[in-house]
Amino acid sequence: MISRALHGIRAVVFDTDGVITDSAHVHAEAWKAAFDAHLRRNPPEDPAQRRPFDTGGDYLAYVDGKSRLDGAAAFLASRGLPTDPKTVAAVAADKELRYVRRLRAGGIDAYPDTVRLLRALREEGVRLAAASASRHARELLTHAGVLNLFEVLVDGAEMARLGLPGKPEPALFLEAARRLAVPVPRTAVVEDALAGVEAGRRGRFGLVVGVDRTQGPGTGDALLKHGADLVVRDLGELLTEGSAA
Repeated sequence: MISRALHGIRAVVFDTDGVITDSAHVHAEAWKAAFDAHLRRNPPEDPAQRRPFDTGGDYLAYVDGKSRLDGAAAFLASRGLPTDPKTVAAVAADKELRYVRRLRAGGIDAYPDTVRLLRALREEGVRLAAASASRHARELLTHAGVLNLFEVLVDGAEMARLGLPGKPEPALFLEAARRLAVPVPRTAVVEDALAGVEAGRRGRFGLVVGVDRTQGPGTGDALLKHGADLVVRDLGELLTEGSAA
């Protein structure tokens, strides 16, 4: 059974990386390798800005939940480095190559708590969508064995085709809700990224759930500040006791 927090919700849109699949850390590691290589080749004038990319603070602040180009530009700007289109595209492409290599190696699984919640929601007749700025979301969900649990997937390829802006704009989630044919006030968004929960708030969704898997200092409070209505450490908290595993 689903918890009282989801009562009245008829559809849920799930972010992919870090919510459905244990892949956020793979993205973070790929970003770190790409950014650190760029910093070594192009050290900022300020020595304090030459420190390596932090997969905690820097990842959450600048790239988590965003498109590759937006994330690359945001981090480079934070270090006072050029953000011309050619430079941003090169760093983003380097990250992409590193991430795809890791993805094709396998071993990126769906979180068991998420799978339990997905199955419980389906039993209750709640409609489900997956959303991601990544062009590899379909491949990732297929390898994790959970693609069939969703009626709708809106990924980075669809974002590009439709010309949708990235998070924190709500267009990605709004398109998923539109395809599910459920009014936005009756739709929930589940996100682990600050940009993602802000997108849910901007889109005026009926419920925005922040997932704080890192449980770092202040991460839960940050999710609330950016737009989450409630924050959970794992999605099992949205199931009542006795729900099927």
